[in-house]
Amino acid sequence: MRGLYVLAAVTLSLSLLSLISVVVVYQLVVRQSEMSQQISDLNAKVTGLEDELTRVLAELRILRANMSQQSQRIVIVQQNLTSPELVYEKVKDSVVMIKARVLVETVFGQRYASSQGSGFVYDAAGYIVTNYHVVEGAVDVEVFFPDKTAYKATIIGVDPYADIAVLKIDPGDKVLYPLELANSSLLRVGQPVIAIGNPYGFEATLTTGVVSQLGRCIISPGMRLIPSVIQFDAAVNPGSSGGPLLDYSGKVIGITTAIYAQTGEFSGIGFAIPSNIAAKVAESLIRTGKYQHPWIGIDGVDVNMEVARLMNLPEARGFLITGVASNSPAERAGLRAGASAATISEGSICGFTVYSNKRIYVGGDVILAVDGLKIFGIADLLAYLEEHKKPGDQITLTIYRDGQLLNLSLTLGAFPP
Repeated sequence: MRGLYVLAAVTLSLSLLSLISVVVVYQLVVRQSEMSQQISDLNAKVTGLEDELTRVLAELRILRANMSQQSQRIVIVQQNLTSPELVYEKVKDSVVMIKARVLVETVFGQRYASSQGSGFVYDAAGYIVTNYHVVEGAVDVEVFFPDKTAYKATIIGVDPYADIAVLKIDPGDKVLYPLELANSSLLRVGQPVIAIGNPYGFEATLTTGVVSQLGRCIISPGMRLIPSVIQFDAAVNPGSSGGPLLDYSGKVIGITTAIYAQTGEFSGIGFAIPSNIAAKVAESLIRTGKYQHPWIGIDGVDVNMEVARLMNLPEARGFLITGVASNSPAERAGLRAGASAATISEGSICGFTVYSNKRIYVGGDVILAVDGLKIFGIADLLAYLEEHKKPGDQITLTIYRDGQLLNLSLTLGAFPP
């Protein structure tokens, strides 16, 4: 009988131990799941903080530029720094030539080709800013300074949608002189400017001109509209891309990016990515290797008199939505495209003709304002988003729908890769 008691006690003990083990294992699993969730939450917070730090750093650069520009006139008068030759002496050691060996696709397969452009020193640690299209597809990149020194460069990050790239060299004992970025929002039409680059391989070439217009749009190598672009008339040619556009205090107001000509040669109009956009993109590329542009997810056409007549709009301004991307911020916010087809003689976006005697869908929402700011076309909307917003931010769109004005809230997404 005693043996049975012992056996029962042992069995009960083993059962209790098994139960305790199950409870302990269950608690460990639950704890591990909780810790995994906590780690995931912490990673998300760290990513958010990194994005916020990048934004703050870019805004600090712009703020410093803004503060320095307030006293710029006094400095110019005191130092007589109003002559192109003096600006050139101040910045010439910071403008570089970039040569890249790129892999290209041809009808005969892949082959190597060369690409050449310009850039400038962005940071004393060896960061160089240039255009994305200068190093697109590059397998080797070299940076050449005016004193004939050359350095191998690593591509830190690229943004094909803003046509900006950041390179990194190891300067060793060489002292680098970063160029200071100005606040491009303070530019005025008619303001004198200086472009320095390497057209056709001619090193450190200076040309002068004026800002001929602001707020232009151009199409980036990533086939996206770049808003707020600076139009200027200083002569630029192939090889100048990526070089700095400077004001007469020697500060960078933009990155020379394109020539408006079928031949690719200068025809009186050049374009530059404004420094305010360049600062935000460059800081993000340095810190994370990428930059996320705010995205709504709509197609459409700028409202002209013809579209206004077809839509019975009270005035010829705004952006008519003709398509909404699936699972986009626009779709989630309830923005609508039209379903009625109509032929228009001409439809444009940012001044580019995209429809000529073609049928488009009308009857959809027309964006008239964003956060209370009037919208005359897609250029105004994109410029506001690029300058002031980031993915995750909420905006309020004022739209015209079925004869009524409505306000819709929309949370911006990130432009798809």
